[in-house]
Amino acid sequence: MSKLIVSLLVVLTASFLFVNKVSADCVGQYGQYGQPCPSYAIVVDKMVGKPGTSTDANKYSYVDNLGVSDPRFKPDQVVFFKVKVKNTSTTKLVGMEVRDTVPSYLEPLDGPGDFNSTTREIVWNAGDFEVDQEKTYFLKMRVYSQANIPSDKGLFCVTNYVKANSSNAFDDDTAQLCIEKQVTAEVVPSAGPEYGLALLGGQLALFGAGLYLKKRSS
Repeated sequence: MSKLIVSLLVVLTASFLFVNKVSADCVGQYGQYGQPCPSYAIVVDKMVGKPGTSTDANKYSYVDNLGVSDPRFKPDQVVFFKVKVKNTSTTKLVGMEVRDTVPSYLEPLDGPGDFNSTTREIVWNAGDFEVDQEKTYFLKMRVYSQANIPSDKGLFCVTNYVKANSSNAFDDDTAQLCIEKQVTAEVVPSAGPEYGLALLGGQLALFGAGLYLKKRSS
């Protein structure tokens, strides 16, 4: 019985010393002794460039979202996206991975990482981030051609989703844009002078045929 009590005391003592050591090493942001406990957080910001504002990705006017009342993209038009990833932790983050999901009716043209056509994801390794470090990436895409957009799609909006994560933290964001198909004009028959002359000639031919038939009948 005494051996069991001694064993319990040894275990309790070891646990007490371990807890005190951890508390001394990491006591929270406002602790009196030891080092503050590290925080883990990142911020991801996804933006889309307004159509036609520039031919240079760095000089584009970027916004968080574009709605139906904002400038719209047309078939075959280039779309630029900007992705910003920032380490807002109190410690370094290692091995950041970024996954960008390409919206429907857009095809990727240029940017970081590799594109998986099955999952429609662009994935790249953003590396390590020091405290307060921010990295910016640009992705160039293009709207499908008119023939590759379904006929029931006139004016519609799509969303680009991006997520960044390390082993300790993650964040995500989206950016919306709207696409408007070009309206195909119907071909209207010409009503110029040539058309009038052809119509008059047809009427005269019918009139002559009527006179001929009338003479034969009398």
